[in-house]
Amino acid sequence: MKKVKENNRFIGSSQAVAEASWINYLNQQRINRYLCSVAMQDTNLEDAIKSLEDTISTLNKKIIITNRGGIKGQHGFIAEVAECGIENARNEIVGNNPSCEWINDNGPADILRDGIPIQQKFVNSGNHLSLQAIKKHYDTYPFFLNEGGKYQIPKDHYEKIKYLLSVPKEQANKLSTSTEDFSLRQWKEVHDFFESEKIKLSDIEPSVLSYDEVQANQINKTIEKEKNAIKETDRTIREKEYNKSKPKLKEGLKVGAVSAAIEGGTSLVSEIAKRIKSGKSIRDFTGDDWADIVKSTTKGTVLGAVRGISIYELTNYTPSSAIVANSLVAVSFGIAQQIYLLHSGRVSKQEFVRNAELLCVEASVCTISSTIGQAVIPIPVIGAVIGNTVGLMVYNAVKDIHIEQSTLILQYLNEISKLEYNLNQEFSNHISELMKLYKEFFSVMENAFAIDYKEAFSGSIELARIVGVQEDSILTSVSDIDNYFLQ
Repeated sequence: MKKVKENNRFIGSSQAVAEASWINYLNQQRINRYLCSVAMQDTNLEDAIKSLEDTISTLNKKIIITNRGGIKGQHGFIAEVAECGIENARNEIVGNNPSCEWINDNGPADILRDGIPIQQKFVNSGNHLSLQAIKKHYDTYPFFLNEGGKYQIPKDHYEKIKYLLSVPKEQANKLSTSTEDFSLRQWKEVHDFFESEKIKLSDIEPSVLSYDEVQANQINKTIEKEKNAIKETDRTIREKEYNKSKPKLKEGLKVGAVSAAIEGGTSLVSEIAKRIKSGKSIRDFTGDDWADIVKSTTKGTVLGAVRGISIYELTNYTPSSAIVANSLVAVSFGIAQQIYLLHSGRVSKQEFVRNAELLCVEASVCTISSTIGQAVIPIPVIGAVIGNTVGLMVYNAVKDIHIEQSTLILQYLNEISKLEYNLNQEFSNHISELMKLYKEFFSVMENAFAIDYKEAFSGSIELARIVGVQEDSILTSVSDIDNYFLQ
């Protein structure tokens, strides 16, 4: 019994339960953060998709059906509404607020984005890359840029402008002189525009859409494509949040280090306190005393690290709660020590079995009482520690009573064993009788369905009598059969 008590600190100590509860708290916090992020992302996805659906609704009701802008100008209004809807959806899917508002007043700005007025120019005629449309607007509203405004053009126009500005004059002379894309004429027009005008490239920004994507016959496909892109972004965000919620090696090592420090420190204090209680002063400690203290502290540190990392691994990679994991680790420590004692001949086989059983029982008590304590007192760590302490106190009291009443329990078990033997005998007799009746029944069934009609007729009469048919209702002769079917 002494050896079992030496292991009690591995099983029922409040310190071990506190560590397990703390690890469980860390795990739960990580899971809670993930669940909150998923709930928030559900809202983000819903808002983003709604923005795109509202965009399609606005485009159909206010522009496409009414043919606003006519054949040549309709795509410009489509671009304004689509730009707002798509930018807002892209903000919302990552948890930001909508940033764009469609002004729709035929004034100097088409869009207001975070307080910045934006004038859109989606013009493809003459292959001027929307620059001439910008010049015309600037001539009409020369204050537009000074008031913080921005010009916005199709993203494909913007990329062409950037490319042409990057081409040196020597290379430009090798370009075609035709009106095709990246022609010498276009190169000269772009360079002349930024050299002669007060407008800089920094005053212009690309739209999220290209020129072709805002045409009336393409906008539905464009928005649908954006929906798919939004869903893909959503999937990426959720995957990132899930990966963040996974247990990490770094966190596991941190848990092990903290557990090692706790148990090592506890062992150090315990060993020093034990010697002080025996009447020794710290200054009177001998070399052997300090050697024992260091040995105990080192052992506690190692066991603490192993316990912390083991519980962390069990709670995160197997379906085990922290309290159950703590008990599993504690029992493993205890039984491992008992195996060592068995191999070294310090305990007998009977003592080994008994000690192992008690370890498992105490681990179960620790698990149940800690779980109940945490449920009754739902404060991280505290509830489990109180439950564990109370549970072990009750267990020790009950255990003493159990030892005193062991003779009565053995007598009760003997009576149960005798009763079980008698019941088995009675059951065996009933089975034998039942098998006998089954054989008789199947014999009658064979006669009733025999190939020979006389044998079958006789067997049917016998079968009817066995199953309880009244004698005057059984057809036993040819005349009985004739009377039954002909009358």
